[in-house]
Amino acid sequence: MRLGINLGYWGAGMDGDNLAVAQEADRLGYDVCWAAEAYGSDVPTVLAWVAARTESIDVGSAIMQIPARQPAMTAMTAATLDSLSGGRFRLGLGVSGPQVSEGWYGVKFDKPLARTREYVEIVRRAMSRERLSYEGEHWTLPLPDGPGKPIKLTVHPQREHIPLYIAAIGPKNLEQTGEIADGALLIFPSAAHLEETAVKHLRAGREKAGKTMDGFDVCPTLPLAVGDDIPGLADMFRPYTALYVGGMGSRKQNFYNQLARRMGYEKEAAEIQDKYLAGDKAGAAAAVPHQLIDETTLLGSVDRIADRMQAYAAAGVTTLTLAPAGFTLDERLAALRAGTDALERSGLAA
Repeated sequence: MRLGINLGYWGAGMDGDNLAVAQEADRLGYDVCWAAEAYGSDVPTVLAWVAARTESIDVGSAIMQIPARQPAMTAMTAATLDSLSGGRFRLGLGVSGPQVSEGWYGVKFDKPLARTREYVEIVRRAMSRERLSYEGEHWTLPLPDGPGKPIKLTVHPQREHIPLYIAAIGPKNLEQTGEIADGALLIFPSAAHLEETAVKHLRAGREKAGKTMDGFDVCPTLPLAVGDDIPGLADMFRPYTALYVGGMGSRKQNFYNQLARRMGYEKEAAEIQDKYLAGDKAGAAAAVPHQLIDETTLLGSVDRIADRMQAYAAAGVTTLTLAPAGFTLDERLAALRAGTDALERSGLAA
């Protein structure tokens, strides 16, 4: 099992620290450094900066938002980043959510599975440098009855195949991800529930495509905090969990809330959402069960984290991406080192 680092959103008040974290992860031998975007910092600019200041670690988008860019633009960006980084780029895609898609980008959040499938097909076709033409429900290239002609990408990507990941939560999205992508970006993963909530759906998609799970990257992100006071460490992540389970989406369309329900927290997920949407964020955070946090983070001593890593590997995880917690840069760097120590103690290091 390999390790990754997730920097999250660049404009979170730790900009300089984020670069230092990426450089330390590079020095420690982490496999990939991911960054995110929502409606603040854009991810390609951040990854170009990180790639320029690191040596060997891969850089990946987790995610580039599908409603933010035309698929041909995404192919151009991926090819450019792969070239600039010397073949170290991984393209992670996702549809985001209805609030961001419609409120920020003005793109209707409808038929996300079909839209994702078409998007991936166009991106792959463009990156292969064939003349681009496509007829689908959501995109038609070139536009009919106009001056446009099929053209091809003028630059050559560093590699013939740039790894493509999709952020997936729901069963249908996970199955399609297994079918059309090279890896899956997961959030709030519980080792105990991973087979039921994710891996079986990914496997079904691979089988539909005539493939196995060999070579497919199952890549969840887990917050990491090291120490002896496990309840106290868990409390650090109450607002984070409450935000996603309670407030990331509408009452009818919150993928994270639905995931918590599938993990057996149906009553608790409803209470968290009710309080969050009513404006009681503190009450929503207090309503998050300790067990839910402990199941979806890496908390405790290095030995305890090593044991948890073994559980994730047994559940099918191939790249474990860490989001190290800490109020200072030194704390985040120490957590990074603890991650590599735990991987070594687990016996899972490549």
